[in-house]
Amino acid sequence: MSEEIRVFRAIASMEPLLPDSGRGELAELCQAITLAVGELKGRVSSPVVQDKLSALVRDMNCYYSNLIEGHKTLPRDIERARHQEFDRDAKQRENQLLSLAHIRTEERLVSRLCAGDVDVYSPEFLCWIHGEFYRALPGEMHLSKTAGGKEYRIEPGQLRNYMVAVGRHTPPDPAALPAFLNRFHEVYGDKNILPTHRLVAIAAAHHRLAWIHPFGDGNGRVARLHSHALLIHHGLDGGGLWTLSRGLARARHLYFERLQDADRGRENDLDGRGNLTERGLFRFCVFFLETMLDQVRFMGGLLNLPGLRTRIERYFNYDALHLKKHREALMRVVQTLVDEGECPRERVSEVTGKGATTTAEIIKLGLAEGYIESPSGKGRLRIAFPEKALPFYFPNLFIDLPTER
Repeated sequence: MSEEIRVFRAIASMEPLLPDSGRGELAELCQAITLAVGELKGRVSSPVVQDKLSALVRDMNCYYSNLIEGHKTLPRDIERARHQEFDRDAKQRENQLLSLAHIRTEERLVSRLCAGDVDVYSPEFLCWIHGEFYRALPGEMHLSKTAGGKEYRIEPGQLRNYMVAVGRHTPPDPAALPAFLNRFHEVYGDKNILPTHRLVAIAAAHHRLAWIHPFGDGNGRVARLHSHALLIHHGLDGGGLWTLSRGLARARHLYFERLQDADRGRENDLDGRGNLTERGLFRFCVFFLETMLDQVRFMGGLLNLPGLRTRIERYFNYDALHLKKHREALMRVVQTLVDEGECPRERVSEVTGKGATTTAEIIKLGLAEGYIESPSGKGRLRIAFPEKALPFYFPNLFIDLPTER
């Protein structure tokens, strides 16, 4: 026991912090991701469409991060929670509250990053993320239990002051957490890390933050929100058009397996020079980067404009059959807005070839059905992505995955 305590008090116990082997493979993945992110950003030309899609991706991020933690909250449940419509079932209501807390935290995170001058690898920023999330939850949800069933209170934004066990891994002694987080900050926040290696550092930081396990609970959520913040900070989030959590949720078992593999100690003389396995860290980084690339390419395919216009056409032709009037005209308006983002009301007449009276009916119908929106009774029209149309406009965006580990 004394040896274990000594190891987890010494910051050298989480070395190496970056993989030294496989640099060529990692560099190729980094280059492919950077190129794919650039292509994704080029898919959307309208700032209005980008804002709408970014909000949709924020819901995705929340949905999949919840799934990873074993909580399922469908998009319609998230939308209901936004309007303060909570489920009668206590567990489902908690899931809705977790969703709102996640979305609110991410919104504030994005705002803080946009304001600039954020030290994204600092202990202060990590504690801020944790604090924002838990302060958005009611006090009764600040409680958790140890594996042995003992209840304890989670203090928002405060480092844990007790020992915990995470599966087979025992995180550092609480007294040593400031030293570990300062080392984390020093290495990953190093401005001398080359841009070509920055994505590797983001991947490695994700594991090492989970390994440090600085908080009493919520460490997985904080790690994923932190990785999201790093991607924004380094200009790799594609303008908010993709989310890492979707990929991690789809490969949930492998995600946990790779995290656990990288927790292991050094295997032999060929396994790096640190206390932890370099091979395990390398494998985790490869998994993490491959997941990034897969998700950026997935969103790039969905946002291909000709393909999106075709899916909108199919939706109105084969699925929006409840629309007895103006279905084809409304489809043309939606297709126009998905490209242009917004337009004056007179543009509807140009797009549909209809007169003033019929144009007014089309606009009224589109607003009532949620396919379009407007800030006022006579304001410009904007694209909207109603929940009922999402599976058709963007197939496989929200996948119903199992929650058990």
